[in-house]
Amino acid sequence: MPRFFAQKRAFSGTSVTLEKPDSIHIGRSLRMRIGDEITVCCESEEYSCRIKSISDENVVCDIISSEISRSEPDIKVTLFQAVPKGDKLDTIVQKAVELGVTNICPVLTSRCVARPTQKDFEKKRERLQRIALEAAKQCGRGIIPQVSGLLTLEQASEQLAENDFPLICYECGGVSFGSVGLKNDSSIGIFIGSEGGFEKSEVELCTSKGATAIGLGPRILRCETAPLAALSIVMNLTGNM
Repeated sequence: MPRFFAQKRAFSGTSVTLEKPDSIHIGRSLRMRIGDEITVCCESEEYSCRIKSISDENVVCDIISSEISRSEPDIKVTLFQAVPKGDKLDTIVQKAVELGVTNICPVLTSRCVARPTQKDFEKKRERLQRIALEAAKQCGRGIIPQVSGLLTLEQASEQLAENDFPLICYECGGVSFGSVGLKNDSSIGIFIGSEGGFEKSEVELCTSKGATAIGLGPRILRCETAPLAALSIVMNLTGNM
């Protein structure tokens, strides 16, 4: 069943109204008609809806039933990703959304080859957010994970520390994910480096604020592989895979 996302303001009583560009997609691309059913998601709740009226401007649906999304993990994971070069971040965002991430925070670290300005990255962020939206629809998420603006290392270390379990994956080694004692209904922050990993001083800054250095085994993973491996391990350990 086609899946769409809406904000609370779109709901009124037993109906929900979808506007452009969703209305155009429903009517023109999907060629749906009055009486067809769609799923509308809002804040981890899924609504089964039947189309009541349809136009290019909006699509009004009657709500048939609702339930809490079964696809959302019971942990909140924020991925702090040092900006890689090329289009690797596109892939990381797409796959991280599929694996259940809640937020993605791009970070500029000392070993980042790509060094966009805040202004330049904001244009890229818009595209990354669209990638997150499409991935959320495709894999049946109940929320749209958010891609933040570009963070400095200092900002990232502060936000990482706000999580119940702040973790930084370090290519020079650390403890295993299994030894950290991850718990359900908790917030987990995972910091991944770019090509070349982290400077020792960057890891020390994060650990001084409460983060735990994590090792991902004897093989050095590419910067686009490491976040997906880490997310998979976390989801599996907490029963969310």
